[in-house]
This record gives sequence, structure tokens and C-alpha cells, in this order.
Amino acid sequence: MCFSTTGVNVKAYPTIRSPIKDHNMVNILYLGTSTFTEKKERGEFEPLRMDDEYLIRFLRSRNYKLEPTYRLMVNYHDFRERNMSYYEGVAPVELSHIADADIINVLPYREQTGRRIIYFKIGKWDPSTTSVDDLFTATLAVLEAGMLELRAQILGGVCIFDFEGLSMTHAWNITPSTVSKVIEIMVTSFPMKISAIHVLHESWIFEKIFSMFNPLLPTRYKEICYFHGGDLSSLHKHIEPKYLPKAFGGTRPEYSYQQWFISLTRDPRVVNGNCYQANIVSKGRFINSRLSKKS
Repeated sequence: MCFSTTGVNVKAYPTIRSPIKDHNMVNILYLGTSTFTEKKERGEFEPLRMDDEYLIRFLRSRNYKLEPTYRLMVNYHDFRERNMSYYEGVAPVELSHIADADIINVLPYREQTGRRIIYFKIGKWDPSTTSVDDLFTATLAVLEAGMLELRAQILGGVCIFDFEGLSMTHAWNITPSTVSKVIEIMVTSFPMKISAIHVLHESWIFEKIFSMFNPLLPTRYKEICYFHGGDLSSLHKHIEPKYLPKAFGGTRPEYSYQQWFISLTRDPRVVNGNCYQANIVSKGRFINSRLSKKS
């Protein structure tokens, strides 16, 4: 493996940037809106929305740089148009089979730097019952909802990929098209910041799969990849055990990803938002009622 954190020199997370002052942010938004409006009038690109709340997500994701922000918006909308099946009529309750299998989850608490943690347990994925498209749909629902959180827009998030139980059956279902979409979501076409990527229990099968991704990853992403193998103490050098569930050597109990959706429905900004993300989370209230009836 070309990257490792098992040595003595463990790389720290990137430093959190200081928030930009309000008046500077307003000026940047004004310039950004003008830029996008001009491009729209020239027929180059027509964004879904032009309100400040929507645009600021993209600006934050690209550190308020206008041209990279514009390219991100174009890529994001292009990805949506090519993959509308991942967005139309999606509700968390319809993804319950993925949640029940504990393949994807967002922890309902943050780690020590204030960032959310999303994890993927690829070895628990059964390709015979859950398609790759189902995984993309669930992932995008989680990410879109997560981007409604102001702190997530500013600080970004932490990803944990656990490959325990990975088999050749999984490898056969990861095609070049799958690799391309993963890169689009992680790197080029989604308004989110990834602060760290932690990989657990990588095997020779993982090595083969990762060889398809590695040439496509920008240097910045390679620099924030940390490979721990089965050494959870190595992971704990980056994320303290008190901010991790027991499955990762932490002290927290296990939570269903539904708990995170429920917590979002208690945020007035989310419930009252008029956008795809708020629609996803509002549908999540149905999960809350179902759980209440069971208890």
C-alpha cells in the first residue's frame, strides 16, 4: 500500500479555516451571483436555484473561489441530469434494507473537531439483494441531507471505509462505470468537503479495486487517505474512541442511520427548506413515527 498511518509520523487533519466575515461573504455571493447570471444569459449554464442559501454551499465547498465553484455547479447539475433515478421520489424509509444491513451510516454525533462521520461497511453489502444503484441512491440521499447542516458545509466530514468481509463477489460488481461515479461524487460533482478518508481491513482484493481509483484521485485526496488495516489504535490517533461506535473500537453504542435523519427533522432550517434535500429529510419524519409506534 502506498499510504499508511502505522508509522510514528501520523498526519494531522487539515487546519480548519477561519470563517469569512459576513460582509466579505456577501460581496463574494454578489460576485458569484453576477457570474452565474451572466453565464446563464449566454446560455452556458442554468442552475437549479440562484438564492444565497443554495449558492453558498458551492462557494464554501470550493473555498469561495468563483471559477472552481462554477465548474462544481456545472458538474453537479450534469451529474443529476444523467442520474435522475438517484434523486426522484427517494425517501429514507425506502432505503431501510440498506440501513438494516448497516452498510451506510452517518453517526448522530460529531468527532473531536466538530465534523460528521459517515461510514461504509462494504463487506456487509450483498450484491444479490442490493444493487450498486441502490448504494448510490442511499449515499446521495445522506449527502444531500447532510449538506443542509451549516457546520458540515464549513468543516466538511470524515469518511470511514471498512472492507472487512470484502470478497471477489463485491469486486466483480465494481465496474469502471461505478468507479467513475464514485470519483464524481467524492471529487468533482458534489458540494462537500472531505477532511479525511480512513480505510480499515484492506486486503489484496481491496488492492485490486483501489488500483482503479488511485490514478483518478487528485493529490489532495491521496494526502488525506489513511490506511489502518486491522489496527484500530491507528484509527484512534485521528478519531478519539469516545467519538466512535464500538464496532470501530470506540465507546459509543451502535446507531441506525435513521437516528441521524430523525435528528435532522428537528432542525427548523431543514424542515422548512424548499429543496430536494429538505424533501428527503421531511420524508424521514415517517421513520420517526414508525419507531415511536414500535417503542
